[in-house]
Amino acid sequence: MDWPADLETVEEVDIETRSATGEVHRTTIWPVVDGGDVYVRSLKGSAGRWYGELTASPDAVLHVQGDAVPVRAVPAPDVESIGRANAGYQRKYADSPYLGTMTREEILGTTIRLEPRS
Repeated sequence: MDWPADLETVEEVDIETRSATGEVHRTTIWPVVDGGDVYVRSLKGSAGRWYGELTASPDAVLHVQGDAVPVRAVPAPDVESIGRANAGYQRKYADSPYLGTMTREEILGTTIRLEPRS
């Protein structure tokens, strides 16, 4: 399955996660692409609600320009994935005053690769 939009140019998307009790939450996040892989990261680190819900239950829905894309989260805290995600953030958000918040050392371990699921 292909992504419904060019995630290299879409600035923000919403991720839909579920709590342990089944409550649905949507949170706006920044997706980045490197080598065809899509990465996201929690601005609040491991304390981020969507991150906690996604790591507990890796099936989620990414809302991209009006399309709902079922995804599976794959934790990617390894050095290579973190570097690839950082490169994506630096390319895509180079002009943003918030770039530094997404590349802080203390949140690098929350890097996740998203894969579309059918």
